Amino acid sequence: MDKTLIVITGPTGVGKTATAIELAQQLHCDIINADSRQIYRGIPICTAAPTPEELAAARHHFVAFKELDENYSAAQFEADVMQLLPTLWQHGDYAVLCGGSMMYVDAVCRGIDNLPDISPEVRAAVKDKLAREGLESLMEELERLDPQYAATIDRKNTSRVCHGVEICRQAGVPYSTLRTGMAKQRDFKIIKLALNIERERLFERINKRVDRMVEAGLEQEARSVYHLRHLNSLNTVGMKEMFSLFDGTMDRHTAIERIKKNTRVYAKKQLTWYRRDPDITWVTPDDAVTTTLHLLKG
Repeated sequence: MDKTLIVITGPTGVGKTATAIELAQQLHCDIINADSRQIYRGIPICTAAPTPEELAAARHHFVAFKELDENYSAAQFEADVMQLLPTLWQHGDYAVLCGGSMMYVDAVCRGIDNLPDISPEVRAAVKDKLAREGLESLMEELERLDPQYAATIDRKNTSRVCHGVEICRQAGVPYSTLRTGMAKQRDFKIIKLALNIERERLFERINKRVDRMVEAGLEQEARSVYHLRHLNSLNTVGMKEMFSLFDGTMDRHTAIERIKKNTRVYAKKQLTWYRRDPDITWVTPDDAVTTTLHLLKG
């Protein structure tokens, strides 16, 4: 196991991209994006995607490589990354995985259970039911098909609810019976670092970043995809609030403040998730590169 995957994760807005680029430059390696929304084209402001300058500073993979209407999952991400890594290992001993999407990071580090491929017919049927009867109806179906899994998920997370119903319908058994929770063995070392700063500073950074996003044209970007608002790729903080503004259910000031609030809430969820992981080394952005190089030597 002479190859090492360095994971840079942590809450949104903490400075993961800058850290990953500095690390990639020092180690002469590539960056693998692990943000489930930055994979989509057309919404770089909302997703705080790497800028052209950042993309030029280090080679990135899986940034803006999917259309908004394409389905993608953590399981597909795992497969894509595992296919990419052997190519990267041919050119060096390191790769950096950077992002705050918890399921994407876990998919690469621990693996995803082998689940049945969802047929186009099942996916279309679930999507049709969502459109006709709403999310609550799908949640009720999931509770009937798999009460154990239904009790563990966010009832308002459209993607998770639909995915659960799709798996149950496709497999013919409860989704929870297919989830082993067993980590897969990898043939490379993994070093995981989570960046964090004092809570008040983090929230201040988040608020200022939202202001910069608005100044950069977030509202115009959201209007350009408003006609696609039913897509799961756009079911994300920033777009949802802008869509409410366009629908007339929220004024502009409230929409912007709600984006800040919902981003802060998401950051707290990320921190809670990562604190459960005993393999993570917690660092500040200022100490991240030095700590990583020390861990590599050790």
